[in-house]
Amino acid sequence: MKPRLNFYNAAPELIKEVCALNKAVDECGLEKSLLHLIKLRASQINGCSYCVDMHSREARHDGETEQRLYLVAAWKESPLFSERERAAFAWVEATTVISKGGVPDELYENTLKHFSEQELVKLTVAVGMINMWNRLCVSFHAIHTVAKAEAA
Repeated sequence: MKPRLNFYNAAPELIKEVCALNKAVDECGLEKSLLHLIKLRASQINGCSYCVDMHSREARHDGETEQRLYLVAAWKESPLFSERERAAFAWVEATTVISKGGVPDELYENTLKHFSEQELVKLTVAVGMINMWNRLCVSFHAIHTVAKAEAA
């Protein structure tokens, strides 16, 4: 695969604003570990290799375990995640594929058991943010880094 274009260079003023919102999301007060996990899960759903690579590396750097990172894709069957994380994953999945049924009332009510209204807004904006990055990276074929020894 070859990159189609560099979206930073093609629309620098707009991407500057996207980066500003991204910074605000990263500093919104939600746990850094939770933000890593939801970014990873949305990126898996969207098939964004660039973001899966980046967010798994960042999470490891910040202390996340390899096992939990491997199991994000199968979180429903794994006991490794807290109820708050599980609620966040369910929210990520519903809001990432929102055209496939929206966000059911039951999911909304369950998520409010683990997140305040303010936190739920922050979580939803964080999901929207990673979905925006996924759409940019997938659409324009952003290529993740590849270690020379691992390249095929």
